[in-house]
Amino acid sequence: MTTERLWDSLLPALLLLHVLITWPPAELPVAAALTAALALPLVWRRRAPLTVFAVVTAAAFVQWLVNVQLPAAIALLVALYTVAANSGRRVTLVAGAIVELGAVLACLRWTTDGAFLTLFAALTAMVVAAAVLGMNVRTTRACFAAQRERAIAEERARITREMHDIVTHNLSVMVALTDAAVSAQHRSPGKATTAMLQVSETGRQALTDMRRSLGVLRTDEPDAARHPLPGIAQLEALTGQMRAAGLPTGLDIDGGHAHIPAIAQLTVYRLVQEALTNTLKHAPVGTRAHVRIECTAETVTVDITDTGPAPRATAAGHGITGMRERSAVYGGKLRAGPLPGGGWGVHTRLVFGDPA
Repeated sequence: MTTERLWDSLLPALLLLHVLITWPPAELPVAAALTAALALPLVWRRRAPLTVFAVVTAAAFVQWLVNVQLPAAIALLVALYTVAANSGRRVTLVAGAIVELGAVLACLRWTTDGAFLTLFAALTAMVVAAAVLGMNVRTTRACFAAQRERAIAEERARITREMHDIVTHNLSVMVALTDAAVSAQHRSPGKATTAMLQVSETGRQALTDMRRSLGVLRTDEPDAARHPLPGIAQLEALTGQMRAAGLPTGLDIDGGHAHIPAIAQLTVYRLVQEALTNTLKHAPVGTRAHVRIECTAETVTVDITDTGPAPRATAAGHGITGMRERSAVYGGKLRAGPLPGGGWGVHTRLVFGDPA
């Protein structure tokens, strides 16, 4: 039996115990039977709220017909609450009207002289409270469900961006290195071997990054130590990788970055990685690139420029869109386009702290 079923069994058990202890022996069989009919269905109220409501309502009507007042009549309010918490507004209104009709019948039969309005007001208030509480619970559940769906969608989008950046970059580098190895295999076998070793290392790094993005990397795996979560410190290795792939790339980092959050550093790394990958794929041979990172107490400014021609087909591609989404997380407005003096540039400014 689940915890919820145990809690739902508590009220019926208490109501039955109360009847068995307090009711006169002559009236006990009828009172116990009606109490069981009213209370026991509540054990299944979460599984079949409408069916339980119908059974409890029928038992309450029988109770009214035989003219027996029982504490177990509170089961009507519990059943109404459950219907409101699990059904739409129209069904809740119908159920509330039924219970309210029962309240009127109870007032007509059991109220004393001059106390009709007082009892009617009290019962009506309880009916409304049960229905409103149930609707509030349903609304809260819907909000939580929407938030959960939103979180799932955001996580899927994050993984999609990560996988796009990882696969696109590493495959582009591996293709460039392989082409270089093929070209050098006869005239310079040593360079060809070095290029193929870099292809192997790039492939291992790509696998590690993909597994990390999908949440399946264990911290005790050797590749986890060899390829830590990319950040500003890894930009030197990234630009070196691009140079090895045939894109001369310079790097300037102004200011310390130890205080910058890891996720913000990952964003900077992915922005640079995507921009350089676009240059490697689409710019002609002889293009040069330069990366400049400026770190302050609350911001990181990222500039990636190259000497390639413009316009460039990647400006409206998925990569640029992903870069804008990453930048927007930290309040940045990414600009990507041709430079006044020729070439192509990507610029953004990320804010990761609260200015004093």
